[in-house]
Amino acid sequence: MKENPEMISEYTDDNIKTLEWNKHIRQRAGMYIGNLGGGTNPGDGIYILLKEIIDNSIDEFSSGFGKQINVTIDGRKVTVRDFGRGIPLDSVVKATSNLNTGAKFDSKAFKKSVGLNGVGTKAVNALSEHFYIESFRDGESSFAEYSRGELINSGKKTGVKEKNGTFVEYTADPELFGDFAYKTEFVENTLKNYSYLKRGLTLTLNGTSYSSKNGLLDLINENMSEEPLYPPIHLQGEDIEVVITHNNSYGENIASFVNGQNTRDGGTHLAAFREAVAKTLKEFYKKDYAPEDIRQGIVGAISIGIQEPKFESQTKIKLGSIYMWEEPVKDENGNVTIDRGPTIRSFVNDFIKTNLDNYLHIHKDVAAAIQEKIINSEQERKEISGIQKKSKERSKKASVYNRKLRDCSIHYNDKLAANKQGLAEKSSIFITEGDSASGTITQARNATTQAVFSLRGKPLNCYKVSRKKVAENEEFTLLVNALGIEDDMADLRYNNIIVATDADDDGMHIRMLVLTFFLKYYPDLVRRGHVYILQTPLFRVRNKKDIRYCYSIEERDKAVKALKNNVQITRFKGLGEISDKEFREFIGDNIRLDTVSLGDEESIAELLEFYMGDNTIDRQNFIRQHLKSEEELEDINL
Repeated sequence: MKENPEMISEYTDDNIKTLEWNKHIRQRAGMYIGNLGGGTNPGDGIYILLKEIIDNSIDEFSSGFGKQINVTIDGRKVTVRDFGRGIPLDSVVKATSNLNTGAKFDSKAFKKSVGLNGVGTKAVNALSEHFYIESFRDGESSFAEYSRGELINSGKKTGVKEKNGTFVEYTADPELFGDFAYKTEFVENTLKNYSYLKRGLTLTLNGTSYSSKNGLLDLINENMSEEPLYPPIHLQGEDIEVVITHNNSYGENIASFVNGQNTRDGGTHLAAFREAVAKTLKEFYKKDYAPEDIRQGIVGAISIGIQEPKFESQTKIKLGSIYMWEEPVKDENGNVTIDRGPTIRSFVNDFIKTNLDNYLHIHKDVAAAIQEKIINSEQERKEISGIQKKSKERSKKASVYNRKLRDCSIHYNDKLAANKQGLAEKSSIFITEGDSASGTITQARNATTQAVFSLRGKPLNCYKVSRKKVAENEEFTLLVNALGIEDDMADLRYNNIIVATDADDDGMHIRMLVLTFFLKYYPDLVRRGHVYILQTPLFRVRNKKDIRYCYSIEERDKAVKALKNNVQITRFKGLGEISDKEFREFIGDNIRLDTVSLGDEESIAELLEFYMGDNTIDRQNFIRQHLKSEEELEDINL
């Protein structure tokens, strides 16, 4: 076998590099904050940076210091001021520029904090074009100023009249985050959640205050979009708070929190909650109800406080801890053992079993309402299950399923295998329409992490038809089967569900029909950020030397101006018109996705009525307002 000279490379000491702390964060930002993004998604990096700073102030309040946190956002500049203890004055520079340096390694100072790895503030510092921090303590202060993690200035002041606490001002670096902008509603939602979880704390955003007297009960009551079947059950104990009710919607809507952190993707505490509610109700009614029938239409929240939580990523959206606490203990001989508290599973289960059971024995009207809901869900599920089973059997005989799904080898629910390669989060399925488009994506995809599901024509509009009619629909039955969510959302096989349709009227309609299905029957897929819209270029602009792909008329015009001479413009009318080689660029590292988002307070019924109901004047006006220009309308219809 001949060696390829291009593949020969010497491996010497010169190849070993040591990066400065800030440069490592900047080069590997995803390790520290997940996504970068431009602010259109609540999971984008600019919101993670803000949360990292606020978390430090929240931890001060949790430790008993400071009842007010003020946040201001002025364009791209953010300030956060708390009134806690303030960082020890001689440690301000170390705490903001030395990785793995911080007080939260000392559990005596911060018993149940969110940030435990000494990285958060340093990441904000390194990823900001300007970062300023000042700590106030008893008439003195210490400050430090940075640019992209490089220290510019630092010092101390005396005779300061400011109250104790910490002030942070920063501007995220546009070199990394691009042309970003903050969406006020995303920040408002974060601050509201903190107020529900931290009674007695007031948070302000640009002068508007948020606080809560009733904790998670306020969260549920204020964000309830559908009428509950009974008043929410509010249970509180040491290190745990729970709210439970049901409505007539589909799926589950359960918010989960750890030490004030919104764990959007759940984790061990949410799994324990779901299991405990099902188990407790089965035992209370002395009936072997299926867990999915008990949880159908459930609306709730759980918050727990644990020592030294372990999250599955730096963004802290999924709890990985098994125990309520784990602490090293030395004996008299210096031998170290681990003192472990109860498992989170047993802690949550014991609390709910005792308190929910007691509540239902006292409130017999609520117990009757819950049982009626369970029975109705059970009857509907059994009817639907039989229809779906027959539909799947018919489809498999016709080999439709095999033609529709071109699977990948790594799946989201196969965490053990996927996490070894770091690929679980990348597992994706493209939902597209037609042989041409699905064929293009299939040829261009990464078969390790990207699957393709091909629709046949326009799917059923399930907004105003019965669930029985939807269950008889072959397309949606096979889609649910491919996603692996027939029985439980926990079995979801793909982290990213990407709707990929043409940028024309038919494509937009197909997109809305698929989203209507998800919103009505599997809203948790949307709430947890699993559903996306694939952006594909509308234009290719090129000359003899360069080629650019443009996603809007504005991008096209800029490209034409930049390339100047002998420019050729191609308008892509459908996915099938883009070559496999070209498409590989659009679904690889440069993929552009729009997240389909749904706030807890948004009524799904109202959303679907607006978008998929009768063609009202309001909807017509909305469409007119959101058309960018007559020129764009003409281009789309080329």
